[in-house]
Amino acid sequence: MAKIKRALISVSDKTGIVEFARELSKMGVEIISSGGTAKALEKEGIKTIEVGKITGFPPILDGRVKTLHFPFYAGILADRSKKDHMETLKKYKVDPIDMVVVNLYPFEQVISRPDAPFEEAIENIDIGGPCMIRAAAKNFEHVAVIVNPLRYKDILVEMERENGELSRETKARLAREVFAMTSKYDTTILKYLSKNIGGNE
Repeated sequence: MAKIKRALISVSDKTGIVEFARELSKMGVEIISSGGTAKALEKEGIKTIEVGKITGFPPILDGRVKTLHFPFYAGILADRSKKDHMETLKKYKVDPIDMVVVNLYPFEQVISRPDAPFEEAIENIDIGGPCMIRAAAKNFEHVAVIVNPLRYKDILVEMERENGELSRETKARLAREVFAMTSKYDTTILKYLSKNIGGNE
């Protein structure tokens, strides 16, 4: 397995993220981040690269479009074992992304409030997050994807032990966790929308 060199971090639940990112940085991992996550990390002296510096665009539409950009998906989805994939990245000046640390907007928590406005619920349907973590999970042979803050400690322990690498078994386990999460997330959204805008056609 290859050493993790670049990580994309964008989290709604920031539990433990500062400590995790700090340790990654100490290992020489370059950190890309966005919005509130970037501010939280930089406040603690952790160097990050703002996503806009990579995409060439600022977040727009009230933050609805931040990471939905070509450089991220190419960097995540490239199969490192295929020479043509790597040559394509080089052609378009895209650097591979080896780790994706993302958790989703708290849709379930929002709708659990009896007084939550419908508009607030809609704004908490995450789009970019599920796209990124599914892309990373698809390419788990080459990309580690972490959606649960409870995994941070074990990930760091393994990386320290294995000189910055994670095993295929670990990456596969993390990928399975992604699809379990997105399946539940989508089901929750479907049930909410069916209840609030109808779904019996």
